[in-house]
This record gives sequence, C-alpha cells and structure tokens, in this order.
Amino acid sequence: MQNAHAAARPMYGLVFASSVGTIIEWYDFFLYGSLAIFFSKLFYPPQDGVAATLISVATFATGFAVRPLGSLIFGHLGDRFGRKVTFLATLLIMGCSTAAIGFLPTYATAGYLAPVLLISLRVVQGLALGGEYGGAATYVAEHAPPHERGKWASYIQAMASGGFVLSLAMVLGLRLGLGEQSFGAWGWRLPFLVSIVLVGVSFRIRMRLHESPVFLDMQKNKQLSASPIRDAFTIPGNARRIVTFLFGVACAQAITFYTAQFYALYFLQSVMHVDFLSATLAVALGAVCGLPFFIVFGALSDRIGRKRLSLCGMAAAVILYLPMFMLLRSAVHGTTIDFLPVAGTVFLLVVIAAMIYGPYGAFIVESFPPAVRYTSISIPYHIGNGIFGGFLPLIGLSLVNLTGNVFAGLLYPVAVCIVGFLVTLFFVPETLPVGGDRKRQAASLSVLIPESGQEV
Repeated sequence: MQNAHAAARPMYGLVFASSVGTIIEWYDFFLYGSLAIFFSKLFYPPQDGVAATLISVATFATGFAVRPLGSLIFGHLGDRFGRKVTFLATLLIMGCSTAAIGFLPTYATAGYLAPVLLISLRVVQGLALGGEYGGAATYVAEHAPPHERGKWASYIQAMASGGFVLSLAMVLGLRLGLGEQSFGAWGWRLPFLVSIVLVGVSFRIRMRLHESPVFLDMQKNKQLSASPIRDAFTIPGNARRIVTFLFGVACAQAITFYTAQFYALYFLQSVMHVDFLSATLAVALGAVCGLPFFIVFGALSDRIGRKRLSLCGMAAAVILYLPMFMLLRSAVHGTTIDFLPVAGTVFLLVVIAAMIYGPYGAFIVESFPPAVRYTSISIPYHIGNGIFGGFLPLIGLSLVNLTGNVFAGLLYPVAVCIVGFLVTLFFVPETLPVGGDRKRQAASLSVLIPESGQEV
C-alpha cells in the first residue's frame, strides 16, 4: 500500500501541473459564455433585444466553430515537436486574447467595430483551445499507470467543468461586490484582465514538466510522423476511427456537457427570464456538486470499461432530458426560482455528462496510434465540442424562438445523443481489456504503426 502511494505522488504533481493550465484556459474561454447575455447589451445594437441576444450567443459559438482548425494546427505541432511545447503555446495565446477582451471598446463608443473586434478575439481563443485538450489529455494518459489511466485522465475533464465554475464565480463575485452599475460600466473588464496573472502562474508551473515518455521514445527511435495530418487519415483504419468516434462518443460528450453547463443557464435566463443572480447561483452550485463525478466515472471506467459507461450516459440523456427541464420550468416563479430543485436538476445534468466525459480522456487516447495521437484525438474532440456542442445554445434558443415551445430546444441534444448511442454501440470498440489483464491494459496505448512495423 505504501509503495502504491509513493508511486502515485509523481502523478498527482503531473496532473496538477497539467490541470491548472486546463482550468485557466477553460476559464478564459467560458468567461464570454458566462457573460453572453450581458454582452448582448454592450457590444451589439440595442434596438432589438432578441436579435442582440441571438447574435451574442452566435459570437459565443464562433469561438467553438474555429476549434477544429486549431486542432489541426496544434495537433500537427504536438505530434511533430512534442506535447509539452504545444500546450505551453496554446496557454499563452489563450491568455493574451482573453486579456485583450478586457481592453475592448463597447458598441456605444466604437459602433460596429466593437463586435468585429470581439468576434476576432473569440476566433483566436477558439484556435488556442483547439490545441489545449489534445495536449493535456495525451500528456497525462501517456504518463499514467495503465490500470489507472481512466482515473488520472479524468482530471482533465473535471477541470473543464472547473473552468466554467471559476468563470461563474468570478463574474458573480464582481457583480455582487461592485454593484450592477459599476460592473456594467467597467467591472466586466476585470475577469478578463485577471487572466494575465492566472496564465503567468500556470505557465510557470507547466514549464517544470518533462516531455511525455511515449513521445520521447518515438523521437529516440525515429518514429515521429513527418506529416501528422496526412498520416492521421492514411494510416489504415485511422480515418474510420476518427469518424466513428466523432459521431459516436465525441458528439454525445459535447452535447451533454454543454447542456448541463450552458444550455441550462441560458434556458433559465433567456427562456424563463429568471434573474441573473438566482440562475447563476443555482447553476454554479449544481456544477460544483457534480464536478467530482468526472473523476468517479473515470476511475470506474478502469474497472468496467469506457464504452459501457458512455452508453449509459447517452441513454440517460435521451430518457431524462425532457422530464428534467420540465422540473426546471416548474421551479420557476416569475423571475425567481425554487433554488434547491433547480440546483439539484443541474447537478443531475452534470452527472449524466460525467458518465460520458469522465472516461473520455482514456477512451480517446487509447483509440489512436502514438505517432498521430495528438492530431487524431483533437479532430473529433474539437469538431464534437466546437460544432455539436458550441452551437447548442444558438440552435436551442432559435428553436424555442421559432416554435414558441420552451422545450423545443431539447430536440437537438436528444437527437444527437440518439445518433451517438447507435454509432458507439455498433462501431466504436472498447479500448480497455476488462478482466484484470494488466499486460493487455498496458498494451492498449501501444498501437501498431504500419510504416515502421513496430509497436511503440
């Protein structure tokens, strides 16, 4: 037992250093999401409130839309030059673009230049985030003991949720501390400017990390891919794995995560017209309580497999989303809410997301060969999150606006989860040999590379 604890110590330090950067990058990216409804009044023409809200939400989606391009750029760099150097670069780019938002002029002072600059910075943020997850997940999983890969990799997923909670807490604290008038005049800039300090601390911590041992072995044995993007689609079977993982696990993971985190918040604020304080507090409490379950389900996947848990999460979403949002609606009274039922419902939404997202890091890393792993896992992850997940608030709110039915926005996430369930069930293989075979588990990160004829 003592040896096990001693062996775990380096992993705790490594995971902390990787995760602290991840939480800061997601904090930076989610700040706009936390303020999207608020920003509709600052950066867009005020004449039509509904149109301004939809455009502001569309700007939120813009940052997601470019993430697949970022995944190609930084995936290529990560497979060519190393995991560490690449996620250091993404951290700096994200931090600088986030801080720049804090200096932007508003529509009242700059007219249409204000939203153009805002959208441009969201694009830069999206490109940077396109390289973050692939680097952090690959780095941690390639260091983790084979029989605990799900547990250690799940910390990266938990930190994405942690970044969302941190952004909500920062915005909420400043709005309450400064008052609405001061926050609207200048206080909204502070959460973005604080990013400079947070990124500086995180960069210093990440600089102490060593490169992934899998990457160093490939470098030593001259097995690095000269063209990771090309090879990701030409290595036999790899393109098929990318496509099936995208339309299976990745799209369902994205939809359930953003339904729990953002659509629930937008549903309360924009559809049910709940006041900011009540909606934000309830969603933040539910998200905080659900956060440990990413790690719980990641560790559980080391015992029962990645695929089984993912399928359970998708099925739960399809069956329970409508009843859960009906419960949210029943807890709304004018602009106020019954706090605990709303927080409890958000908690359950997060738990459903965690069933898919907790095992996700190990699942996707184990699905692709090392020489093109950074690129291969980044493509489905960021198309799934950037397109399927990022456009969820816009599509959901548009469906509500078009139909007049407050639950119409759920048609989209439910349909995506049905597709994800069927594709995963029939086309995505389990990557974890279940049954205690440690040697086979250890081999699950070693995928045959046809060009070399060797395993790495």
